[in-house]
Amino acid sequence: MKKQDSPIDIDLWQNGLPNTNGMEAQGYDDKKNNFKPSIRVYLPKASQQPARAVFICPGGGYGHLAMAHEGYDWAPFFNEQGIAAIVLKYRMPNGNREVPMSDAYEAIRYAKEHASEWNINPDCIGIMGFSAGAHLASTVATHASEELRPAFQILFYPVISMESKYGHGGSCRQFLGERATEELKKEFSNEYQVDSLTPRAFIALSDDDRGVVPMNSIRYYSALKEKEIPAAMYIYPSGGHGWGMKDSFKFRNEMLMELKAWLMTF
Repeated sequence: MKKQDSPIDIDLWQNGLPNTNGMEAQGYDDKKNNFKPSIRVYLPKASQQPARAVFICPGGGYGHLAMAHEGYDWAPFFNEQGIAAIVLKYRMPNGNREVPMSDAYEAIRYAKEHASEWNINPDCIGIMGFSAGAHLASTVATHASEELRPAFQILFYPVISMESKYGHGGSCRQFLGERATEELKKEFSNEYQVDSLTPRAFIALSDDDRGVVPMNSIRYYSALKEKEIPAAMYIYPSGGHGWGMKDSFKFRNEMLMELKAWLMTF
């Protein structure tokens, strides 16, 4: 397969959207956080063996997207490991949880359909997310049908819970709406949704994160271990919330080395 000279940009839902967040009539405009659902595919250098791939879901409280340091900036790191990086630009839920979920599922379906063309292994596609994007990633990891469930998950300072005690209030309101029932909150508190099909996980966060409390990660890690799912969790002493690929994150080099080492374990 020829090496791609530049990323491949693909619009999702070219035959029409399956649902709405009520914003489409305004016209897509990234500056207004009205995102056109799409993926940007960064393929590694050509190899004889099909590559692994990872979907990247930027965060932003389900209200905006940090497309650079929680998205595009990660492509070189994965490509250097021989892994395809696919950055997902998903629509904001605006109270309709089905909107970002369906965008993620469609992106995975599309990648599997084009796996041969892109020289990726359709059975080795993982998902990664940051903050609310990590809630979307963990939702896919715990709620997707078996054929769309990812092979692994990478979660940075993740929103896991929708419950008021641990959850991030803004993400919950955006994802579930203002009047979500306790039953619905529990359904999308993903520490309760781990099962034997949940993929292995890498989790990284800062101890002093006040945006999304560390108990989100701890409870998810505990749920994974109860089901004997392989998982690694790294809690850095400082850094707060939202560091992604930023050079200003004090433990950036350590985090990248630990992620690289984890990716070599399977």
